[in-house]
Amino acid sequence: MTLFVQPATDLDPDLELAASLFAQLASQSHDGVGITRDSYGDGENAAHAWFAAVAERHGLEVRRDAASNLYLTLPGRDRAAPAVMTGSHLDSVPRGGNFDGAAGVVAGLALLAGWRRAGVTPARDVTVMGIRAEESAWFPVSYAGSKAAFGMLDADALALRRADTGRTLADHMRAAGGDPDAVAQGVSALDAARIDCFVELHIEQGPVLEESGDVLGVVTGICGSQRYRHATIRGQYAHSGATPRSHRQDAVVAAAALVTALQRAWVALEAAGHELTVTVGQCSTDAAQADFSKVSGRVDFSIDMRSRNRDTLDAMDAAVQSICADIIQSSRVSIDLGPVTSSASAAMDPALQAMLTAAAGEAGVPARAMPSGAGHDAALFASRGIPAAMLFVRNAHGSHNPDESMRLDDFAQATRVLAQVLGTRAGVFPLNTILNTCQSV
Repeated sequence: MTLFVQPATDLDPDLELAASLFAQLASQSHDGVGITRDSYGDGENAAHAWFAAVAERHGLEVRRDAASNLYLTLPGRDRAAPAVMTGSHLDSVPRGGNFDGAAGVVAGLALLAGWRRAGVTPARDVTVMGIRAEESAWFPVSYAGSKAAFGMLDADALALRRADTGRTLADHMRAAGGDPDAVAQGVSALDAARIDCFVELHIEQGPVLEESGDVLGVVTGICGSQRYRHATIRGQYAHSGATPRSHRQDAVVAAAALVTALQRAWVALEAAGHELTVTVGQCSTDAAQADFSKVSGRVDFSIDMRSRNRDTLDAMDAAVQSICADIIQSSRVSIDLGPVTSSASAAMDPALQAMLTAAAGEAGVPARAMPSGAGHDAALFASRGIPAAMLFVRNAHGSHNPDESMRLDDFAQATRVLAQVLGTRAGVFPLNTILNTCQSV
């Protein structure tokens, strides 16, 4: 399979701009330990404002929707044709890293700036989307920004409260310049029929590419999730010295048994051929009431289950229910899992996967096919019937921590591959016969 590859001197992305954008993001969102760009807060707002200003300086069209998602567009010759889209999110988890999400928006802006500098007018619009509130660490809802863009964020979601401020998503959205009333009414900024494709560049958030020596990953599918964000075990507080084991209702012992049983159930499902992850990301006693000389009467915890297969998630969830029932009986505690939230899995478009793989091969960049264990906005686009794909860039030290370490040389290669695929879809580069066949897969 052969792709036409434009010489780097002609239509290369503006990689100097990319480096400056990363530096500015780090400078304005460093919290003393890591990077914090809070969803619909000062950190995310500042990032969106900066990217809009840079895009305007490079002659791109800038607009925002009712949810304050950001759209940066290089207009095409046929403005009625479905647009080619890329982008990602600009928010981060608390004390996270500088590249998670942001790399996809930086890459998109860098390639459009390079094309604009070269005087390119694509056949159709090419749009970079800066998506709001992808990180559900702040609000307990998946893909809030992209859902809002498609008119899918309802009033119940807008009433959810942010973990740190206690204010609703609607309040934060309005403060960021959005119109939550329009969002609640289902007003949409995006129409699936008007989008040719969505390709998201993102750092890999695990160790696979780093350990394999591959620079890029072409994502085959994105995992769905089943989550209990606010679960509680309630036992009985008691004196640590005066209460014998037979009389204890120890919430910590029950929590330990639950976590151990969850791990065993995960191992058993993997042994049976299932692909999934199970995480207890939060587990804590009540700091105001627990004490070293008390039997603990309460533990708060969370459970996060992810898989590309809904049947696997259902099997693990059945195990969770059974484990909880056993522990309630054996430990004489109560367990309230609280409300469940979930997101659907998504398969990536085969033709776009083939194009990304071919472009990487032509550029001599090692790439491998791989699933995404993390959720991404590309999954929401795919759920709307839009051809969607993801390109991972290797990144040391994982993600959701201050030590994210994407090499800028790797990012440059990934951005060139992204530019080749988007440029082919948008008519910037010629479309040869073999690639045309590839697109019809």
